[in-house]
Amino acid sequence: MKMFIFSMEIVEDIKEKYKIKIEGKQGVAHVFFSPKIKELEFIENNEMSRYLKENEYQFRKILHNKRQDTFYKGFKLTFAFRDKKDVAAFNDRSKIVVLDKRYNRIDSYVVEKGEKNIYKIFTDGTFLEKKNTGAYAVIIEDINHNYSVHTEKTAIKGSSQIELCAAIKGIELIKDVDKICIITDSQYVRKGLTEWIMCWKLNGWKTANGEKVKNIENWIKFDKLTDGKYIEFHWVKGHSNHFENTLCDIYARESASLSLENFKY
Repeated sequence: MKMFIFSMEIVEDIKEKYKIKIEGKQGVAHVFFSPKIKELEFIENNEMSRYLKENEYQFRKILHNKRQDTFYKGFKLTFAFRDKKDVAAFNDRSKIVVLDKRYNRIDSYVVEKGEKNIYKIFTDGTFLEKKNTGAYAVIIEDINHNYSVHTEKTAIKGSSQIELCAAIKGIELIKDVDKICIITDSQYVRKGLTEWIMCWKLNGWKTANGEKVKNIENWIKFDKLTDGKYIEFHWVKGHSNHFENTLCDIYARESASLSLENFKY
């Protein structure tokens, strides 16, 4: 999928409406945007403006994800669009999102059905607030349908971060396998590596708000571990009687309930 990189700068503040300059391969365009009412106005009718309109959903998503207090004159951001991205498909949780980092390229796209002969990583993580402890579980299913289970206790606080650690551990456990399907109930893991990470890296691991990405070390590790691999991300709803996901949840909770000694980070 072809990617285009752009830079934007807020050049004027006019009573809660901001004039933004966008520059890229297609030229330069200016827009007005009001973060309070989410109103977007294209000023020129040139090639860049037309391209932004064609990809308005992606453009709006960047603007909408910024907090109101991070709109100010002088703010700069670099971002990327997937040309003619099928936004609806990427947002459809029933679809499988593919990250293909083989052949010295990076591509992401959506498929209806995944590969048949592929290693599967099932993950889940939990953080027990009352005990102030967390853990994750990873189930590996190889192409011969043999299962192996790994659980690990962690001092990390927060379910999303623990889910990320579970996915990383799964990749590490089968590091020599280049075609993998990750089955997870975490949108943080699924979208982070297939959609968000590109803009984070373009901005020195900062978000659209200009703030440091949380869990940078783990995201960098996850990114490097997946180099050269074909990864399918299959999202499942948590606590929906999906067998392996439910089993991971049980193992993770049991592990988190054990002694506080010997935490893994």
